Amino acid sequence: MSVIKAAVCHEFGAPLVIEDVNLRSPEIGEVEVTLDAVAVCHSDISYAGGGWGGSLPAVYGHEAAGKITAVGDGVKTVQVGDTVVVTLIRACGTCPSCSSGKPVACETGYDGDQGPLSTLDGRKLHQAMACGGFAEKVVVDQSQIVAIPPEMPTDAASLLSCGVITGVGAVVNAAQLRAGQDVVVIGAGGVGLNAIQGAKIAGARRIVAVDMTEDKLDIAMEFGATDAVLATGDKPWKAAKQAMGRGADAVLVTVGAIPAYDDAPKYLANGGKVIMVGMPHSGDMSTYEPVMLAATGQGMIGSKMGDVVIQRDIPWMVDLYFQGRLKLDELISGRWSLDQINEAIEDTKSGAARRNVIVFNS
Repeated sequence: MSVIKAAVCHEFGAPLVIEDVNLRSPEIGEVEVTLDAVAVCHSDISYAGGGWGGSLPAVYGHEAAGKITAVGDGVKTVQVGDTVVVTLIRACGTCPSCSSGKPVACETGYDGDQGPLSTLDGRKLHQAMACGGFAEKVVVDQSQIVAIPPEMPTDAASLLSCGVITGVGAVVNAAQLRAGQDVVVIGAGGVGLNAIQGAKIAGARRIVAVDMTEDKLDIAMEFGATDAVLATGDKPWKAAKQAMGRGADAVLVTVGAIPAYDDAPKYLANGGKVIMVGMPHSGDMSTYEPVMLAATGQGMIGSKMGDVVIQRDIPWMVDLYFQGRLKLDELISGRWSLDQINEAIEDTKSGAARRNVIVFNS
């Protein structure tokens, strides 16, 4: 058992509180990672705001990277001293989803109330999303980590844990985009920029970025978009279709805004697919005309975490980063200390940030 500092959520919508908490040692199949960096994801903000409910008090944070400092029995894939990324994808390896190559949909439940964290007086402290990364250290299952080269900057590496694999994976795994096809990406935030990168890597002919602000569209062009459309314009899907000369083979909705979901099918070509990536709050509802999808052979597909297999997909993304073909450093809009986490969250809420990263002294 060790005492670490963590940012704890005691009340939905209230600022996180930096305090000392207990972290038990790794058990069978688990590893302890001393973190160098953890990024602030909109999912963390939605959870801390009460958008999806959950158990309190809790430690959020799930886009992390650091070094292995202890291992439990049965851990054979990594050793103390290895540099790793930490994801929320905890996979049992034996359920029907895991066995069919879809570990992001693992059917074996995990109760974060029974995780490695506790308060100093021994009470429950929820390990959110099986990570609890807004802390100096984490203890996670070995299935959640991937070793990376020690020379890779860990602030950049942390982004691979969620935002990058979600955006790139939605294109290559969920949409199964082929070279020469056309793509619309709705939302040019952190995940959207990575969907744009994924479309470029996959060889898309046209990549149309759609967003509410000119500034974000300018950034989208830097990340590989071929065209930009303001969502505030009249019927933006018409401008997108004009840029492509047709409808899109895939429309990736990377924001949780219901109007974006309502309009997404309007961008499609016959036989095209809407890839549903952004996460609205529980209870939010979208509407569409099913007869149009049926008549044109279109579809809507949910994509969780880019449908990745982290041991397969993160290594090739790391390789592309070192080749200069996948932008990671450019995604970081600010670096903050753990004590500044509430400021980092507010900056992220403003919509101006690509990804804010909490960095620890190592």
